[in-house]
Amino acid sequence: MVIVGVIALCVVLAFLAFLLPRLSRHPERGTQRTLGAGTRAGGKAPGLLGRILSKPFRSSSKAVSRSGSAGRRARRRMPF
Repeated sequence: MVIVGVIALCVVLAFLAFLLPRLSRHPERGTQRTLGAGTRAGGKAPGLLGRILSKPFRSSSKAVSRSGSAGRRARRRMPF
């Protein structure tokens, strides 16, 4: 369920970044901030458990960042 939510969020951010490149930065940063809090909270667990708990948040954060930048990149490549 969480995976589907992250995928949906990435699609929405990419679409928003394509339509409104400047206005898409704020939702992207808010999402990054939320996922960063999860990464920090998971990383407080000791040793290997901390890395295991924080990894889903890190990979989701990377996916959100990539989808936003991909939408803005696609917008730049349009001929108009």
